[in-house]
Amino acid sequence: MKKHALLLAAGGLFAILASLQANDAAAAAAAAAPSSSWVVTPTFVSQYMLRGVRLGGPAFQPAVEFDSGALALGIWTSLPLKNKVPGQSDPEVDPYGSYTIELVKDTLTLQPGFTLYTYPRAEKSNGFYKTTFEPSIALNYTTGVGAKFTPKIYQDLVLDGTTFELSAAWAIVLEELSMELDFTGTAGTFKWEDAFEDTTQKAKNWGNYWLLGVAAPFGITEDTKLTVGWAYTKGTENYTKVGSTPKTSNSSAVGRGVVTISCAIAF
Repeated sequence: MKKHALLLAAGGLFAILASLQANDAAAAAAAAAPSSSWVVTPTFVSQYMLRGVRLGGPAFQPAVEFDSGALALGIWTSLPLKNKVPGQSDPEVDPYGSYTIELVKDTLTLQPGFTLYTYPRAEKSNGFYKTTFEPSIALNYTTGVGAKFTPKIYQDLVLDGTTFELSAAWAIVLEELSMELDFTGTAGTFKWEDAFEDTTQKAKNWGNYWLLGVAAPFGITEDTKLTVGWAYTKGTENYTKVGSTPKTSNSSAVGRGVVTISCAIAF
C-alpha cells in the first residue's frame, strides 16, 4: 500500500489580474483559479511492507496524482514481481484523496483524506477482503527549522478498527555536495475488530510498528525528480485472535530493510 506514503497535497496559487488602462468595471481585480498539475511516479521497492507487515517481495508501485490547489486525488498501485501474497497484493489498486486546510500560515495544516484499498483477485475463502475503506485525518506542524511532525488517525470502516500514527520528517541540505537528504521516522499502533473476511466469528488483529528512513532526491529536469531511499521498518506485538481462541503471533510482522527508487514526473 500503500504507502501510506502514500497521501500528498499541492498548495494553492492565486494571482490578481488587473489592467491599468481598463475602465473601472474591467479594472476590478479577480482571483485566478488554483494551479493544477499531474504527477506520475513509477516506483520500485525491494520489499512491500505496510505498517510493519510484509505483504510481498520486490514490487513495482506506480502512482498517478492530480493536484489542484489544496485538493489531491490519485491512484496508487502495487504489482508484485516476486514472493507474491496470493489474493492480497496481486495486484493492489488504491484510489486516494486529501484536502489541505491551512490553520496557521506556513506552520499548521489540517488534512482530511481517504484511501480505498482494492484487491481485485482477493479470495474471500482465504480470509481476504476485496475492498476496504479508510478515512483519515492528519495535523501537520512545521517548525521554524523545517522539521515536520504529523500525528494522524486512520479509521478503517470495513476492518472496523483505528490506527494511530506519528511521523516526523526533516530535510538537510548538503551544499558542498549539492544534494539533500530527507530523513523520516514513523511509529504507529492499530487494532482491527474484523480483520478477516468470511469467518464464522470475528477475527481481531492488532499490533505496533515503526520505520526509520532516509532518501536523496535528485532533480533531473525542472519537472522530473529521481529519488533513491532506504528505510528499516518493523512490526512488533502483532497478534490475531478468532473468537474465544488464544491469540496467535502474526508471522508476517517482521523487520526488513527496504530500498526504494522512484521518479516523479510533473506536467
